[in-house]
Amino acid sequence: MLPEDLLLVSRGIKKADLVLKNARVVNVFSGEIVKTGIAIHHGYIAGLGDYRGNSEYDLAGSYVTPGFIDGHIHIESSMLLPHNFARAVVVWGTTTVVADPHEITNVLGTDGLKLMRASAKLGPINVEMMIPSCVPATDMETSGARLEAAEIKELFRQGGFCGLAEVMNFPGVINGVPEVMDKLRSASGAIIDGHSPGLTGRDLNTYIAAGIRSDHECVSAAEAVEKLGLGMYIMIREGSTAKNMAALLPAVNTFNCARFMLVTDDAHAEDLLHGHINLLLKKAVAAGVDPVTAIKMVTLNPAEYFRMKNKGAVAPGYRADLVVLDSLTDFHPLMVFKDGQLTAENGQPASPWPGVNFPVMTAMDVKLKENPFVICAEGNQARVIGLVPGQLFTRSLTVSPRIVDGYAVPDTANDILKIAVIERHQGSGNVGLGFVRGLGLQRGALASSVAHDSHNIIVVGCSDADMEAAAREVINFGGGMAVASGGRIRAGLPLPVAGLMTDSDASEVSLKISELKKAAGELGCRVDEPFMAMSFLALPVIPELKITDKGLVDVNEFDFVSLFV
Repeated sequence: MLPEDLLLVSRGIKKADLVLKNARVVNVFSGEIVKTGIAIHHGYIAGLGDYRGNSEYDLAGSYVTPGFIDGHIHIESSMLLPHNFARAVVVWGTTTVVADPHEITNVLGTDGLKLMRASAKLGPINVEMMIPSCVPATDMETSGARLEAAEIKELFRQGGFCGLAEVMNFPGVINGVPEVMDKLRSASGAIIDGHSPGLTGRDLNTYIAAGIRSDHECVSAAEAVEKLGLGMYIMIREGSTAKNMAALLPAVNTFNCARFMLVTDDAHAEDLLHGHINLLLKKAVAAGVDPVTAIKMVTLNPAEYFRMKNKGAVAPGYRADLVVLDSLTDFHPLMVFKDGQLTAENGQPASPWPGVNFPVMTAMDVKLKENPFVICAEGNQARVIGLVPGQLFTRSLTVSPRIVDGYAVPDTANDILKIAVIERHQGSGNVGLGFVRGLGLQRGALASSVAHDSHNIIVVGCSDADMEAAAREVINFGGGMAVASGGRIRAGLPLPVAGLMTDSDASEVSLKISELKKAAGELGCRVDEPFMAMSFLALPVIPELKITDKGLVDVNEFDFVSLFV
């Protein structure tokens, strides 16, 4: 509801709470940059022009843009609770994010949703929540919860959600699987986000015809152009692991730029210490995108797509979520205003953050049998998951495994490591086993309870003993990450909130992650973000070969396959 006296301020009859003078305002409607003043009253913009205020700042020609909006992110991937995530990103100009909390919902169900919303209210930005569509993502893994169509419908009835989150089960949509279609019908009239890597032709037509209007999984300009031409909004992802900006920016032009957004999808706490959406803007402009066009892709475009009627522009009646910049090339925020209040200045909070006491919720029920990682050789050829640097998709490789005394074992000389996924929600004792190439580990093991999207425990290693040591440390933590070598733990990070997050801030998490990466590097790992890369090896909705607690999955066929060919 707009303040009653806003119009009096707009007319110049009453003083504004705050006036920003001598600003160069980036107008995302016209594409112009206009030198003017900005009158702010009770958290809203009253008008642009020559106004008087109870407080006045002379910006001396600095640029002012709308607050940045990340249109697609999983906050859990930062390992920060939403209020700590918000504190990390607001200093970089992010004032709104659209979050899909399907990570924690896959572990804790609707209790996880409640936890995320409660935490988000304690932070300095708007966290717009989507309702997860895929809990679980597929039936080829064991999750901690199920969210059915009736529950989704009830959540929409209760209100406070801005749409149905990414529909990852694209084969279910294409084939009209009843439970998937029921979920889409439960979101009738709402925004429905997509997730359709590599989908094309009639299958893509079918997917879009079901009411799905966006995609963040494009890896080529041709894929983006086809999807855009059929009516989709394209989210250009540039996160901590998946980086698609360089491949997709050639698809953007002056005619279609209103259908593009820049998003992170997943952002690591360590990266958030150096920037967020502002870094995506810097990259896009350096790659040749017009600065105002780039700004529009993180302000007006997501605001209009998600029906945020009073966000995304510097204009009368809009929320006074503003970023003050010294240039439109570096995009370093000088000041950040949230609802008209100075919230951050020069990369730091404008005032100390208040303390927050927030309860944690652990989730761990594991029955680890004796010798859980033994693989009996059943042939001379085995399927191996092949990592692709900087991407979430993998290759399905066929190699000759190293066999010792009838058992298939890691082959570090050829970068073939053992991989396992241990079920952690229902105490079933399930352990999926396989091999992976691309991490480069020469000794030891890595384990984590962050394994998209059901978040069972994933372990990669050079020996069964170290794999078990790392896994047991994660179990002892009640969820977390660990590096083991020679039977002892080299580094660890407890994640007591559902095995996904901690109540620590970004600096503390970053320090622990640095210790984990350093330990992994000392063991020979050559991947920059080994734990994040590892976490997506359990995601059976992105091609080609993945692994769950139930076994190897050929994602292209959307079915299980044997380890040995």
